[in-house]
Amino acid sequence: MEDIRAVLDAAESEQALLFAVGDGGPLAILFTATYPERVLGLVLWHSWPRLTRAPDLPWLRSRGEIERRFEDMTARLDDRIALEESIGRQNPGLATERERREFARPIRLSLSPGGLATYLRTNLDVDVRDILRATRVPTLVIYVEASEVYDPRSSRYLADHIPGARLVQVPGADFAPVVGDWPSVVRELEGFAKQCVSGRREGVEPERVLATMLFTDIAGSTAKAAELGDRRWRELLAEHHAVVRRQLASFHGTELDTAGDGFLAMFDGPARAILCACATVEAVRQIGLDIRAGVHTGECERLDGEIGGIAVHIGARVAAEAQPGEVLASSTVKDLVAGSEIQFRERGLTELKGVPGEWRLFAVAAVPRAA
Repeated sequence: MEDIRAVLDAAESEQALLFAVGDGGPLAILFTATYPERVLGLVLWHSWPRLTRAPDLPWLRSRGEIERRFEDMTARLDDRIALEESIGRQNPGLATERERREFARPIRLSLSPGGLATYLRTNLDVDVRDILRATRVPTLVIYVEASEVYDPRSSRYLADHIPGARLVQVPGADFAPVVGDWPSVVRELEGFAKQCVSGRREGVEPERVLATMLFTDIAGSTAKAAELGDRRWRELLAEHHAVVRRQLASFHGTELDTAGDGFLAMFDGPARAILCACATVEAVRQIGLDIRAGVHTGECERLDGEIGGIAVHIGARVAAEAQPGEVLASSTVKDLVAGSEIQFRERGLTELKGVPGEWRLFAVAAVPRAA
């Protein structure tokens, strides 16, 4: 997300139409839900909310099947002929050997087998189903009618779960949008772009936005205050607040509220929120305190400059389940930080007070050393 935003800023582009292909779709969805004011419209070409089979996505392959396919793809990367044959099966519009060779060349130049394997494994853990409803910009979901390598039910799923999304089938059998009947694709994009421009609202702040909430509070604060006495406790509490605020500034978090010994902060990325929470746990431990932290990502409402909504309540309930010195995350957060090298330990299903259903929670077990 930071890369996309940096490019938009460098190009002095206030809004852009995002076109995402395949596994670029989840990234574009997350960016759009987080920064709706930067996205004029979203196009998802042959994309999906996740790669592996789930109860509501029964047509997808199992994790084991996909891992075997990935092993085969990695092995083919150094085999020029095998790679070109694979690309030809995905894109029958590449009719000649020269076309397939030219198409394969940038793939071979930009990836090593090790790099490809790491990237593919990362995609196995990506899951954006929980945030599809938070994608609130004009969205066009496209697939070709006769692809042998893409199941259009994934496109239908996206169109069904993204509010107001339009599903379009175009002629052809090629996975890549630049192969085959690309003039039909261009016509669809031109019409969609015109609709997005004509419907753009200048200077209007989105009423709902995807955000990551971080809640912290001091464990055993009542006993600690009684032990230290009022004056020393006030001094320690002020020191605690200073430490937390330094960490929020370091990780670009926005302080929303401070109540007693707890903080509520907002982040535009779940990985950053987790890294901040872990750093804060360690920092306040240096002054003799333990905190518990909870992280949740969800759609929030902007209310007179403040943030509200069920996602805020869920974040607070997740934090309440954390042990002293522990950072606890919802399953939504875990699904969105695939590839970040953050490791989790499952805590199982639990009921969150005042929140319907059971929630699967995960304790943060390790974060990248560079953090």
